Amino acid sequence: KFLKCKGLVPYQGNCRLIDWFGLEGTLTFIQFHPFAMLKFSGYLEHQDKPFCTNCYSKSPGLMKLGKDITLLGLEVGLLTMKKGELSRFVFAPGYAYGQLGCPPLIPPSATVIFEVEVLDFLDTAASDAFFELTAEQQAAFPLQEVLEVADTERQFGNYLYRKRRLDDAKDRYKKALSILGLRPSSESEQRQINASKLLLLLNLSLTYLKLERPTQALAYGEKALEIDQRNAKALFRCGQACLCMTEYEKARDFLVRAQRIQPFNHDINNELKKLASYQSVSDVGKCRRLLSVWRQLIQTCCHLQPLCVRVRS
Repeated sequence: KFLKCKGLVPYQGNCRLIDWFGLEGTLTFIQFHPFAMLKFSGYLEHQDKPFCTNCYSKSPGLMKLGKDITLLGLEVGLLTMKKGELSRFVFAPGYAYGQLGCPPLIPPSATVIFEVEVLDFLDTAASDAFFELTAEQQAAFPLQEVLEVADTERQFGNYLYRKRRLDDAKDRYKKALSILGLRPSSESEQRQINASKLLLLLNLSLTYLKLERPTQALAYGEKALEIDQRNAKALFRCGQACLCMTEYEKARDFLVRAQRIQPFNHDINNELKKLASYQSVSDVGKCRRLLSVWRQLIQTCCHLQPLCVRVRS
């Protein structure tokens, strides 16, 4: 069903023909990845203008095979590709839009051409399968496999965070954290679990800061400090959260502790400068309010003084 394209215009990358008939050579499928970030353009034969494309998007989103990608030929073709590959596929009607087509863009029994560039793959198949199990079945999983699932969810969360989908990223981090409440059988296993937890707690703290929810950011930062009291990132996140809540003394305490661990960290030092400027503004405001109170008292005394003189006379 897969043949090398012949007689086509020279094209950078691979060129494959997907058709109902013919077997030429063998095909080796790469490992299945359910999520793909790709650029694509679809063309009708002998036409230069695409009938569909996402190449104008600055940051194409992740597409799930079988859900977001429903064209049979495109899904099958993607399973033969790897990250960074650029390919052209020719889909016969049976692998494209069938005998009916998709009016008015796609005529009946149309052969279509897709140019595809795979930017990235994210394999969540094992993770998806894990979360479909019962709690008892999950508990029976080996620790290393559970840690791999948690890491996959964290990487997915990182991708969503980079795409500014902060609520979705937060949910992925929490999903990963939910499976790490394991009872370790040794100190070595506990260290592995804590290392995985620490990364997720730091990511959650940062995500809540970006969501402008400093109370939750502080809570997750403090949970990270329960695992590692000298973690500069956790101290920094807690300091940022306290600064957002105008709790300047607590913010200074966290940031100074972070600075002692990483004295040349620009982010920490800049946050301390910001804190100092906020405190100076706050002090100026307090002085102004105090002066205003004193002025009012002086004015009151000046009004009362003539009355006192009259009473004495």
